[in-house]
Amino acid sequence: MRFSSLIFGLFLFSLGIAMTMKANLGFAPWDVFHQGISNIIGLSIGNVSILIGLFICVGVALAGEKLGMGTILNMLLIGFFLDRVLELGLIPPMDGFFYGLLMMIAGLFVISLGTYFYMGSGFGAGPRDGLMVVLERKTGLPVGLCRAIIESLAVLLGWLMGGPVGLGTVIAAFGIGLCVQVTFSLFKFQATEI
Repeated sequence: MRFSSLIFGLFLFSLGIAMTMKANLGFAPWDVFHQGISNIIGLSIGNVSILIGLFICVGVALAGEKLGMGTILNMLLIGFFLDRVLELGLIPPMDGFFYGLLMMIAGLFVISLGTYFYMGSGFGAGPRDGLMVVLERKTGLPVGLCRAIIESLAVLLGWLMGGPVGLGTVIAAFGIGLCVQVTFSLFKFQATEI
């Protein structure tokens, strides 16, 4: 059951990413970062996500955070699932601001729900969530604020590399922290107790 929760969460996370991309309002921060790198080195956005996950895993491990099977599967499967969802055209692109905004917000909550499922499975946080937990532990800041700080830095670096930035990027950068906070609160989940 825990393993199923892990895989389900990773798929939901990938689906949420695809939803935010297809909102056509600008990519979410990590996706701006991944697409920026993809523009430079020519790998798919999913493969870049895997590569960046590997680098983050090293940093998170050096900071003393637990790397579990969930961390490794997160690093590998989110990029894999994302490329498959995009290739299969499972999420249609949105036309118009209103529908794009609805898709962006829904995608952020799907990402947050995916985060809850795979972190709650107890197999270890994903690389980016491990980074969020490290920042929360080291600074004492609320998890939502830590997430927003990380996302904001990712978008800045991605934009500098030509990643697609728009209003949706700003919504995602600051909205993901709130979505994670709301989702974790609804499920009475504490990321630091994993």
